[in-house]
Amino acid sequence: MSEKNNNQENQSGGLMVEVYEWLEAIAFALAIVVILFTFLFRVVSVSGPSMNPTLTSGDRIVLNSLFYTPQNGDIVVITQPNSHDNEPLIKRVIAVEGQTISVDAETDTVTVDGVKLHESYILDQDIQRSGESYEYPLTIPKGKVFVMGDNRNDSFDSRDPGLGMVEEKYIMGKAIFRIYPFERVGGLD
Repeated sequence: MSEKNNNQENQSGGLMVEVYEWLEAIAFALAIVVILFTFLFRVVSVSGPSMNPTLTSGDRIVLNSLFYTPQNGDIVVITQPNSHDNEPLIKRVIAVEGQTISVDAETDTVTVDGVKLHESYILDQDIQRSGESYEYPLTIPKGKVFVMGDNRNDSFDSRDPGLGMVEEKYIMGKAIFRIYPFERVGGLD
């Protein structure tokens, strides 16, 4: 066998090893991405005006869903069965278990444990709502949260009897980052 043929075989064998190593690295990276987006993060699309101006229809957000415990002010995605086509809903946690909430449409105020919330994120300070399902003040029971949209006058939320208070087990996770549209990419408050 000539030296030229031997070099060609070594080069083609080396190329195959390099291709195999690249394929192995790509497969490993893909597996890591699948695991991360299955168990730790999820991407969800916003539909509807209920979270304006914080989130608008068509925004894409990333959720953290591993070991999540709801906190006041968190933006969450809810899968609780409801009278609104049972679609996932994106809302803000206003009160958690054990807290007492009061929503007063006459004074346009929301209070939690007697403290008025200062909500710079809401679209309109005017709370025009009828047909609410609760009498206030209301203490949130164990394992539930009270949620509202940032666009209070166009939001299907805990004030509506078709949703009511949300069981924590139906919260997919906390919205932590907007990835689309690109001009509004960034963290969420």
